Amino acid sequence: MLLSPTMLRIEAVRQLRNPYTLAFTLAMPIAMYLLFGASMSYGTLSAGHGNVSFYVMTSMAAYGTAVAMSSLTSLAATESKQGWGRQLAMSPLTTTGYALTKVLTAFSYAALSVLGVFVAGMLTGAEADAAWRWLATVGIVLGLGLIYGLWGLGVGLFFNGDSATALASISMTFFAFFGNVFMPLDGVMLDIARFTPLYGFVALSRWPLTEGRLTTGQTDELWMLLLNVAVWVVLFAALVMAGAKRSRARQ
Repeated sequence: MLLSPTMLRIEAVRQLRNPYTLAFTLAMPIAMYLLFGASMSYGTLSAGHGNVSFYVMTSMAAYGTAVAMSSLTSLAATESKQGWGRQLAMSPLTTTGYALTKVLTAFSYAALSVLGVFVAGMLTGAEADAAWRWLATVGIVLGLGLIYGLWGLGVGLFFNGDSATALASISMTFFAFFGNVFMPLDGVMLDIARFTPLYGFVALSRWPLTEGRLTTGQTDELWMLLLNVAVWVVLFAALVMAGAKRSRARQ
C-alpha cells in the first residue's frame, strides 16, 4: 500500500496534540509577524509592490514552512531508526508509503503555518498592489519549502534520538537570524547571509513583492538566489546520503 488515509489522519492528529508542533510551527510564526510586522509603525511603509507588513508576513511564513518541514521529517527519520521498519513489515503500508505519509503531514503543517500567518496579515493591514502577488508568494513559499524536508531527514538520520528533531528546528532559527530573515542585515553580515541556507529561499519568497530589491538599496540577481537554493539542495541531499550510510553502519 503506497498511502494509507487512516495513518495520514492519525499522524496529523498526533502532531496536532504535540505542544512543540503547535508552538514552533503554528503559533511562533504568527506571533513573530504580529510583533515585528503588524504592531510596528513602519508596517504601513512602502516596500516594493506592497508594504512592510507584507514583507514581514512573507518572511515569517517562509520561516514557519522551513521549521515545519525540517522538524517533522527529522522525526520521521528518527522513528525509522527505532524499529518502525519491523512494524511496517507487519502491515500493508510500504516504507515508501510511510515516508510519503510523513512528508504529506509535514507539508500540511507547513501549509497551516502559511495560512495562519497570511490570515493574520490580511486582518492587520498587510498589502500588495495585486492579488496575484499573494498567490505567487504562497506558491513559492510552499513549493521551495519542501527542500527543508531534506535537511530534516538528513539530520534525523545522522544524529541520534530526540535531539535530532530539536537540532533540525533550532538550526532553522539560527539560519534565519543569519540569513536576513528576522531583521535587515547590511555590510559584511549581509555578504555572509547570502551563503546561508535560508537566504535564497526567503529572498525568492519575497520576489513577487520586492523583485530582489533589499532594504539597503542593493538588488539580488535572480540567478544568484536560484544558485543559493540549488547548492543547498545538493548539500542537503548529500547529508541525507551520509546519514543513511551512518545509520546502516550503526545497525
